[in-house]
Amino acid sequence: MRSKGGGGARARQASPRALAIAGGVALIAVIAIVLGVVISGGSGGSQVVSNSDMQGLGTVGNASSPNALPGAADANDLFKGIPQHGLTLGKPNAPVTMEMFVDVQCPFCQDYEINKLPTIVQKYIRTGQVQLHLKPWAFLGGNGSQSFSGRLGLIAASFQNKGFEYAKVLYDNQGQEESGWLNGQMMANIAASVTGLDLARWQADTNSSAPKTVANQVDTLVAQNKKVVGTPTVFVGHTGGQLGYVGTPGVEPTLQQTEQAINHALSGT
Repeated sequence: MRSKGGGGARARQASPRALAIAGGVALIAVIAIVLGVVISGGSGGSQVVSNSDMQGLGTVGNASSPNALPGAADANDLFKGIPQHGLTLGKPNAPVTMEMFVDVQCPFCQDYEINKLPTIVQKYIRTGQVQLHLKPWAFLGGNGSQSFSGRLGLIAASFQNKGFEYAKVLYDNQGQEESGWLNGQMMANIAASVTGLDLARWQADTNSSAPKTVANQVDTLVAQNKKVVGTPTVFVGHTGGQLGYVGTPGVEPTLQQTEQAINHALSGT
């Protein structure tokens, strides 16, 4: 498992795919490939989560169950009582909007999720000052990697307004990127660690076309915004206005940079 320590700004490697996204004409071809893979599920059209993956997990997720993964209780408590609607967290009338592009296998996303985001959640989102929009992007590993299939489970959990709990449990238990850790069974174990998640519905949704449609929409946003060249990428600004890039393109934002951007937006300057 990747270390959860650290916390300074760290460089993200630009993959060939990311470089292609920044490459003008090549952008169209790359996005076409991405969309094609997402539509097929990135795995030859097979089920992402099988019935055997779900065996012994019960019918409803529970952070206190013997099946729950490490950190599940804290992950569920972090978002308890905060409004969720799909991949959006926080009050609809929040004056500031934060947009975050992440990859489920990205170790820098793990660092941001574990060491920075909880402070943002408690200080700004829970208090109604910021609304967060999560954008699960498949950045690592190339076409057909578990970044493509793995994000479908997160999106499916968001259909029950449990996507942020699912993401936190996932990052708390993240394995080595491209090691095969995020298989169907691991995805099912993550789902079983989310209190109140209807597991049969989650499995059906994960295997359906619905989360792929959402994934396609995220890919389209990436294609339209050339500043999204890696993960995590964070934007902050006045709700309904222009969102500004936090930090330096290609580098994980620090907590200080994120808070400065939020406070700047809140001040109206």
